[in-house]
Amino acid sequence: MKIGIVGLGLMGGSLGLDLRAQGHQVLGVSRQPKTCRFALDHGIVDDASIDLSILATAEVVFICTPIAAIASTVKHLVNYLYKDTVITDIGSVKMPVVREIAPLWENFVGGHPMSGREYSGVEAAVSNLFVGNPYVLTPIETTPQPALQKVEEIVRSLKSLVYITSPENHDQAVAWISHLPVMVSGSLIDACMQETDPVVLRLAQQLASSGFRDTSRVGGGNPELRVMMARYNQESIMRTLVGYRDRLDQIIEVIEQEDWSSLETIFETTHVARKKFVS
Repeated sequence: MKIGIVGLGLMGGSLGLDLRAQGHQVLGVSRQPKTCRFALDHGIVDDASIDLSILATAEVVFICTPIAAIASTVKHLVNYLYKDTVITDIGSVKMPVVREIAPLWENFVGGHPMSGREYSGVEAAVSNLFVGNPYVLTPIETTPQPALQKVEEIVRSLKSLVYITSPENHDQAVAWISHLPVMVSGSLIDACMQETDPVVLRLAQQLASSGFRDTSRVGGGNPELRVMMARYNQESIMRTLVGYRDRLDQIIEVIEQEDWSSLETIFETTHVARKKFVS
């Protein structure tokens, strides 16, 4: 299959590596000529350009740009495509994207691969990034079934775990398990940096190991992507942040009251509940 990728960063680059490994012909587009050269030199794509017209013969096009650029990219891209070309995206928020693109292109399938690293850019691209991780597809009533099937076939070939749901349900679910952790993780790092004693702060930085590394990882990623999450999924993120704040207030209260029994009950509950999210 001839597959186009617009946006050769971590996700687009990793996608290119895996699709080429399967024998697909991959055509890449980036705003930066140096990114195109890197992608060609490192076997990420078969051909690359800063011009969207290179994708004119693609059968499927993955839009791997930041969320804010997805719609404008599609508006320009559709001038070059055949009517039966399938477009899909990888944005972490789906409702605003689907709402804007569905009227522009019939064969559009919203998508969100829930994979990543703390690094960004095409230099961070790796093979098998999507293996064993969820990949959500968000068709709507007007999404053609053949378009959905084509994207699903590609996604399954990446050995991802495919989930199909509505854009609305996707956005609320990922607000809890993806976007809220980003905000909490960033706040954790920021809170630690508020330590006023430089000796204590330096010691904390020296002692930080697996526990801090695990809970702070997503907060140390690409700032632009983190802001986009909040901007385009504001309502759902606010709902989860308020809920999280209520839980923190509860823990503060029981510690202030030295109610160790209640604190133990809270953590007994979370000990059991975590297994329902992470096996």
